[in-house]
Amino acid sequence: MATFSSFNFKGLKALVRVDFNVPLNEAFEVTDDTRMTAALPTIRKILADGGSVILMSHLGRPKDGPSEKYSLKHLLPHLSALLGKNVPVLFAGDCIGEQAHLTASMLRGGEVLLLENLRFYKEEESGDPGFAENLSWLADAYVNDAFGTAHRAHASTAVIADFFPADRRMFGLLMEAEVASAEKVLHQSEKPFVAIIGGAKVSDKILIIENLLERATDIIIGGGMAYTFIKARGGKIGNSLCEDDRLQTALDIIEKAQQKGVNIHLPSDSVIADKFDAAAATDIVSSDAVPDGWMGLDIGPEASKAFAEVIKRSKTILWNGPMGVFEMEKFQSGTKAIAEAVAESTSSGAFSLVGGGDSVAAVNRFGFNDQVSYVSTGGGALLEYFEGKELPGIAAITSHT
Repeated sequence: MATFSSFNFKGLKALVRVDFNVPLNEAFEVTDDTRMTAALPTIRKILADGGSVILMSHLGRPKDGPSEKYSLKHLLPHLSALLGKNVPVLFAGDCIGEQAHLTASMLRGGEVLLLENLRFYKEEESGDPGFAENLSWLADAYVNDAFGTAHRAHASTAVIADFFPADRRMFGLLMEAEVASAEKVLHQSEKPFVAIIGGAKVSDKILIIENLLERATDIIIGGGMAYTFIKARGGKIGNSLCEDDRLQTALDIIEKAQQKGVNIHLPSDSVIADKFDAAAATDIVSSDAVPDGWMGLDIGPEASKAFAEVIKRSKTILWNGPMGVFEMEKFQSGTKAIAEAVAESTSSGAFSLVGGGDSVAAVNRFGFNDQVSYVSTGGGALLEYFEGKELPGIAAITSHT
C-alpha cells in the first residue's frame, strides 16, 4: 500500500473520493463545511506536488437520477473560496462519459475538477464494476479520503481500487488520521479506558457495547438508552424512552460486564420533564424513581459529577452519543459536563476520540472540538469500526497489498 505523504503526485491526476455530503440551505448555500475543510490538506498536498485533483462525492439520496437539488455544482463557490483564488476549480456536469473524460484529460497541474454527484447513477450504490472502471479512466492514482462512507461497498469507495496498481491507490490524510485514531482506541488503548455511550436506543449500540466489553475498563451509559437499563434493573422510569423488547439484552450486557470486570456506569439522577418540549416543567430525581407522566431528558448533577470523575482518571476515552437532549438548553448540562471532563482529561494526557454526529455536534457547540485528541468525521463508519466489522472502503486499500 502506498503512503500518501511519501507519494509524489507531480504530473499525475489524482482521483480523490471525498465526503462532500454537506447540508445546504434553500438558496443552495453550504451551512456546515466541516467535511469540506477536512479534505483540504489532502487536496493541497497533491496540488503542491504539481499534480491535479479530480474530486468525486455523493450528495444526499437522489432517487431517480440527476436532480437540481442534489447537484454538486452548488458546492463550487464554497470550494473555490476554501481553496483560494490561485486554484482553478472546474466542474463536470457528469461523473462519467464524454464530458467528464474530456474535462479530465485537459486538466493541468495545480487545477481541481469537481465531478457531478456519483449517486445520480444507481451503479454507484450497487458497487457496479463497470461504473467503477469508467471512473478509474479519469486519473492516474486513486485516493480514498472519505471515512464517512468507508462502511459502504460502493463503486467509488470499495470497487474502484481494483483498477489501480497497488502503488497508486492509497488513503488520503483524513482517512489515514481516522484509521490511526480508531486503531489507537481499539487496539492500542492505554488503561483505564472509558467508553461513553449515549443516544436514544440500546438496539443501535448493542454491538459496539459488546465489542467494547473486551477492551474497556469502564462504560458510561447515558441518553435515552440508559432508561432501558434502569427499567431492566427494576427502576421506575415514568414516560422515559425505553425499548421493552431490549430489557433482557440490557441485563445480559450488565452480566457480561460483571464477568469481565468491566464497570457499567448508569446515571444515578436525571433531569426530568413533564413533556418533550423546550418550555417543559423540569425537576431532578433519582433515575430509578421517575414519576408517571414524566420523562428523563438529561443526566442529573450527581450523575454528571460521578461520570466526570471516571473520565478524569482515564487514559483512553471514546465518546459516542450525547447524555440528553442537548439541543434544548434545559437539557444540555449533562452533555456539556461530559465535554468538559473529556477536555480536562485530554489536557492531562489522555487520548480522546469523539465520533458520531450528535457527539461531534455537541463538542462543536460547546467549543471543545480543539480540546480533544480527535473528532471523527464518520458517524456510521466509526460505529461499524468499533463493532468490529471490516469496512469495505478500508479493506479495498489495505487488503490489496
